[in-house]
Amino acid sequence: QVQLVESGGGSVQAGGSLRLSCAASGRNFPMGWFRQAPGKEREFVARIGTFGINTSYADSVKGRFTISRDNHKNTVYLQMNSLKPEDTAVYYCAAASAYSNFVNTVHSWGQGTQVTVSA
Repeated sequence: QVQLVESGGGSVQAGGSLRLSCAASGRNFPMGWFRQAPGKEREFVARIGTFGINTSYADSVKGRFTISRDNHKNTVYLQMNSLKPEDTAVYYCAAASAYSNFVNTVHSWGQGTQVTVSA
C-alpha cells in the first residue's frame, strides 16, 4: 500500500478549470482518479500507467480532463477543463496493482477532495 494525499479541489463556475494533485509515498504504481457524487456510486474517471505512457478516461470526461504524473515528485495530476455542474463530486486518488485491470486492483485510496461546479 501507499499513502495518497489529494489537494486542489474547490468551487468553480461551469466552463472553468481546476487541477487536482495526488502526492504518493513509496514506490510507483498505476494511478488514477475516481469520483463520487451525492447519492451515486463511486465511478472511474481516469488512469495512468506507472511510466505515464498509457492513459485512459471515462467517456464522460474524455476531451476535457487530462491525467499526468511526475514520478520524480511522486505526484499524479488531474487537469479538469470545461467543467460542468455534473462534474460536482468528491474526487479520490487511487493506486492499483495493474493498469490493465485498474478498477479491480485498487489497493490504496486518498481521503478525497471536493469539487463543486456551479451553473
